[in-house]
Amino acid sequence: QVQVVESGGGLVQPGGSLRLSCAASGSIFSIISMGWYRQPPGKERELVAAVTSGGTTNYADSVKGRFTISRDNAKNTVYLQMNSLKPEDTAVYFCNAALIVRYTWGAVDHWGKGTLVTVSS
Repeated sequence: QVQVVESGGGLVQPGGSLRLSCAASGSIFSIISMGWYRQPPGKERELVAAVTSGGTTNYADSVKGRFTISRDNAKNTVYLQMNSLKPEDTAVYFCNAALIVRYTWGAVDHWGKGTLVTVSS
């Protein structure tokens, strides 16, 4: 059994900052990568940022220079620091963990239920 839980969403004014957290727990053998996706109202889910266990990061062009993803491997936790927020950042943010469950073969994607970020004045 594996759980992925996001936290930190809420309402913030344009130009403000917010920090999201995501913790994976349960019967985990190894985490390959963790990342953040978002789904704005009426749009498809898209990648925001991701980081591998080795430290390689990827960002969507729309958030480069504003968002920073970081990780704490010991805690199986990933963070998303969001600065200079814009109304178009409004979305449900989902955490994804690609991991190997204990006593199984192969990596499997696990998703959190999402946390809502609203950027509005």
